[in-house]
Amino acid sequence: MSYKLKKPYTDIEYADFIVEHNHNNGRLIEETEEAIFALEANEIIGENNLPIINPNYESELQKKERERLDNLNLTAADVERAIYKVKGIDFDDLVNLVEQTAQLSQDDAIKSIDIKALKIELRANNFYRGNPYIEQVGTILGFSSEQLDRFFDTKDYTELTK
Repeated sequence: MSYKLKKPYTDIEYADFIVEHNHNNGRLIEETEEAIFALEANEIIGENNLPIINPNYESELQKKERERLDNLNLTAADVERAIYKVKGIDFDDLVNLVEQTAQLSQDDAIKSIDIKALKIELRANNFYRGNPYIEQVGTILGFSSEQLDRFFDTKDYTELTK
């Protein structure tokens, strides 16, 4: 539910409104010609300059969460250690497994893995969740996207076993 302060208002009323609704309660402040509004996270100003529920709110939240997850990173040591603890293999073994799987796979994404590029990626200092190799290699290792998201989010390798 949005809050509204109609014009005209004093500087003190304006400041109190901003402090109460934005600073104290985290609402988004939007100003129109007739008033200032404090909007909840799922609200926007509509075409008639009045607050409405944002019809894209859920998809926008999902997009922001995907962007947040894709920007999470782990060190190479964290990733290799996790793979070793969960699957008993290191990066050298992983490259061999990917090569074998790519030759036998019917999945175009798996078949198209560039092994030399993968070897370069495995020497990186940091691994970002959004890197496509993470998803492809995770699939080969039997990890779901959700497991990989939780692993990068918590930095806990046991998430790969659940």
